[in-house]
Amino acid sequence: MTNGTNRRTFLKGAGAALGGLALPKMVSAKSADKRYIVDLKSASKGVLDGLNVVHDLSQIDLAVVEADEAQAQGKAFSKDVEMKFDFAAAEDDGNGDEPGPRKLSQLQWDKQSQGISQVHGQTRGEGTRVAVLDSGAIPHHPDLKNALNTDLSRNFTGDGGDFTPWYNEHGTHVAGIIAGDDTNDEGVVGTAPGTELVALRVFIGPFAFFGDIIAAMTYAGDIESDVANMSLGTYPMPDDESTRDLKKSIERVADYAASQGTLMVAAAGNDGTNLDTDGDVLSLPNEAENVMSVGATGPVGYRWDDKGNGKFVRNYRAAFNKLDEAPTDPAPYTNYGSEAIDVSAPGGNYDTEAKGGDGNWQYDMVLSTVFEWGDDGSTVPDYGWKSGTSMAAPQVTAAAALVKSQNPDATPAEVREHLESTARDVGQAKYHGEGHLDIEAAVNESI
Repeated sequence: MTNGTNRRTFLKGAGAALGGLALPKMVSAKSADKRYIVDLKSASKGVLDGLNVVHDLSQIDLAVVEADEAQAQGKAFSKDVEMKFDFAAAEDDGNGDEPGPRKLSQLQWDKQSQGISQVHGQTRGEGTRVAVLDSGAIPHHPDLKNALNTDLSRNFTGDGGDFTPWYNEHGTHVAGIIAGDDTNDEGVVGTAPGTELVALRVFIGPFAFFGDIIAAMTYAGDIESDVANMSLGTYPMPDDESTRDLKKSIERVADYAASQGTLMVAAAGNDGTNLDTDGDVLSLPNEAENVMSVGATGPVGYRWDDKGNGKFVRNYRAAFNKLDEAPTDPAPYTNYGSEAIDVSAPGGNYDTEAKGGDGNWQYDMVLSTVFEWGDDGSTVPDYGWKSGTSMAAPQVTAAAALVKSQNPDATPAEVREHLESTARDVGQAKYHGEGHLDIEAAVNESI
C-alpha cells in the first residue's frame, strides 16, 4: 500500500498480517557460542587484551566480547544469551468484513477505552524522548516520520545494517502504539504522538543477544531517554549462576539508565504462566529490578458482526456495550503473578474459536503501524493488528512519556510510582499487579 491508497481498501479482508495475530514469544534461549559479558569491576587488569570487544560499556563496568572458551575462563566472564522470535503460537491473515468507521483510529479500542483524545487536550508527550529496543522501525511511515529521530536511532547487532528492520515489523507496530501521528486524519493514533522516538535495533533477523540489548539499554540512558520500551524477553531461563550473573548485568544497566533519567519498561511474556510459582526459572528482562513489568488485557467481541458499526460510527461506546469480555480482562496468553507484574495494560485479545473464521475477530487485537515488503525488498507502509504483552508494554511506556511531559523534573522512580498509584483496581492482583493502566488518572492527578 502506498501513502495514496485508500485506508478502507486495506481494511477490507486485511485481517491480521504478521502480521495480524502475533503473539511474539522470546523462546529458545541458549548460551551464545564465543560471546561473553565481562564484569570489569571484578576482572583482572588486561582482561580484554586479545579479545574482540563488541560493546565497550565502561560507563557501567561491563564489556561484551567475542572469545574462545579458553580465553573466557574466570569469574569475570558470563556467557551471553541468545533469544529467538517465535510466532508459532498463532498467525493468521483473517478475513473480516469492511468496517463501518471511516478512520482507522475508530478501530483502536485501546485508545478509545483509555480516553486518549481527551488526554491529548492536556499533553501529547511533548518534550520527551522514548527509546524502542526492538526489531527496528521504518522512518517513512506516514504515522511515524514526524516522531522518529533517525540521527539518534542505532543498530546494535553488528550485522552491518542500520536501525531499520529487515526481518519483521514488530518494532514498527510497537512504535505506532507509542507515537502514531494524530494529525494526518487517516492513520492510527499513538498515546504520546508528541514524543520523540529513537529506534534501537537489537534483532538480527529472529535472533537477539542480551549483550546487544544491554548495550542498547546503556545507550538509551546515555542519550537521556525518558523511557525505554523492551517488548522482548526470554522464558524460562534456569535460575543458575550464569543466569543470575546476566540478571545482575541487566539490573546494573537499568540502575545506570535510571540515574540518567530513563525508566525501563518490559513485556511480561506470552506463556500464560504464573511467574510467582514457576519454580527455579527466570523471565528476563522483566523480572529484573528497576524494570517495570507489564501484563496484557483485551476485549472479546469488539465491533464483531458490525456491533457498534451502525449509523453512529463514531460512538465507540456502542461497541463497548456489546462486548463479551471487557478491555480490562486478562488476555489468555499473558504471563502473570502479583509479584512479577507491576501493572496491566491493553495488549489485545482473541477468541480461539472465532480466529480465522468469518467476522471481525481481529478487531480485539491492537491496531497499529506495520509494513509490507515490496518486490524490490523495500518496506511499504501499512497497518495491522497484533496481540501480546509486546503491545501492552508500549501503552505504559507512552503513558510514562505523558506523565514526564507534565512533570519534567520527575525521576524515573517517581513516574513509575505515579503510574502504579493511579492504576485502576479491576480484578485480581496476580493479573494486574498494582492495577490496570489508567492514563486519564495519571495525567489528571499530580505527582
